[in-house]
Amino acid sequence: MAAMDYLLQVKVGALVGLLILTLFFGFIPARMKWFQVSSGTVTHRAVLSFVSCFAGGVFLSACLLDIIPDYLSDIHEELQKQGLDEGFPLAEFIMACGFFTVLILEKIVLSCTEGHRNEETAPLLAPAGNGHAHGHPSLNDLEGSGHHVHVDFHAHSSFRSFMLFLSLSLHSVFEGLAIGLQTTDTKVLEICIAILVHKSIIVFSLSVKLVQSAVRPLWVALYVAVFAVMSPLGISIGIIVIEARLKAGALIQAVLEGLAAGTFVYITFLEILPHELNSPERPLLKVFFLLCGFSVMAALSFLG
Repeated sequence: MAAMDYLLQVKVGALVGLLILTLFFGFIPARMKWFQVSSGTVTHRAVLSFVSCFAGGVFLSACLLDIIPDYLSDIHEELQKQGLDEGFPLAEFIMACGFFTVLILEKIVLSCTEGHRNEETAPLLAPAGNGHAHGHPSLNDLEGSGHHVHVDFHAHSSFRSFMLFLSLSLHSVFEGLAIGLQTTDTKVLEICIAILVHKSIIVFSLSVKLVQSAVRPLWVALYVAVFAVMSPLGISIGIIVIEARLKAGALIQAVLEGLAAGTFVYITFLEILPHELNSPERPLLKVFFLLCGFSVMAALSFLG
C-alpha cells in the first residue's frame, strides 16, 4: 500500500510539474514583443520565419515519429482483442476520417465567412486589415504576381490555429493518460521527463504559431492555459482509471487518438509546411531549419 501511495505522489508531482513548465514555455512567445510579427525589419521577419520553420519541423516529427506510431500500436492491440484486425485497414481509415473531418469543417467555415467572395481574389480585395495578415515579407513580394497569394493568405487562418490547438490538446490528454496508467514509479518518471521536454518545445512552437496567426493575446493566453491543463487532465483520468480498475474504454480511447492523429496530419501537411515553404525567399535555409526542428524531436524520440 505504501508503494502505491508513493506511486500516486510521483504521478501528482508529474502532473504539477507538467502544468507549470508548459505554462512557462507557452507564455514566452505570447508575452515577448519580439515574437510579434507586426514590428520589425526584414532581418527580424526572416528570423521569425526560421523559428516558424523550426516549429514546423517539430510538428512534422511529432506527427510521424510520435502521434501516428503511438496510435497505430494502441489501435492494433485493441483491434486484435476485438478480432477486427482482419482485411480492411481500419486503423488507417479512422485516421483518414479525422483528416476529412477537419478538411470539411474548414471548408464550411471558410465558405460561411467568405460568403460570395472568390477565394482567389479575396487577398486582393481584403489587404492586411482582416486579422489574418501576419506580415511575412512574402505577402508583399507576391502581391504583384497574385497567382498564389491566397495560399499564403489562408495559411494562418484562425480556424486552422484552433484545429492545430485542438489536435495537440487531444494528444496531450492521451500522453497524460500514458503517465496516469503506469504501475511503476520509474516508468512514470521516464515518460514524464520525455513528455516535459517534448511539450515544452511543442507549446513554444504552438504559441509562436498562434502569435503569428494574429490571434488576440487574450486568446493566445487562453489556448496555452488550456493546452497546459490537458496533460495533467490525462494523468488525472489515468489515475482514476487505475484506482477504479476499469478495463473498458481502451478501444474508444484508441479511436479518439486516431481522429486526433488525422487532424494532426492535416494541420502539418496542409497548414504548417505549405505556409513556410510556399514563400519564395531563402528556401534552402528554411528547409535547413525545418530539418533542425525535425532532428531535435527525432533525437529525443531516439533517446527516450
